[in-house]
Amino acid sequence: MAKERDLQLSEYDISKNRYRELKYFCRQYREKKKGLLSMTELSSPQFGGKGGDIFSDRTANIAIKRAKLSAEIQMIEQSALETDGELYKYILKNVTDGITYEYLDIPFSRSGFYVLRKRFFSILDKKR
Repeated sequence: MAKERDLQLSEYDISKNRYRELKYFCRQYREKKKGLLSMTELSSPQFGGKGGDIFSDRTANIAIKRAKLSAEIQMIEQSALETDGELYKYILKNVTDGITYEYLDIPFSRSGFYVLRKRFFSILDKKR
């Protein structure tokens, strides 16, 4: 498999390292969705220590983690929608799964698609 090249996003004032951060944030999309679906555990607070202090509220911690994952998933999806309402599914597959243009069977030119991809990262950069 060919080595994936970094996008040049200097026109959007996004450095190479920032682009990589955004890229790998998107690549965690499936993990985030799986994690969100698997986080269903509800329980009562755990007590311990002197006088029954509450060390942790597992339900609250899970709710916080779910909210964070949900917001991150929505951020990626919303950025793709804002980039192009008709082609957002192709953009999502490309940025989250690394599926290249050639395998997407997209009804759009290659160069046009990569312009949209750059715009996606610009939008995501502003949201993140």
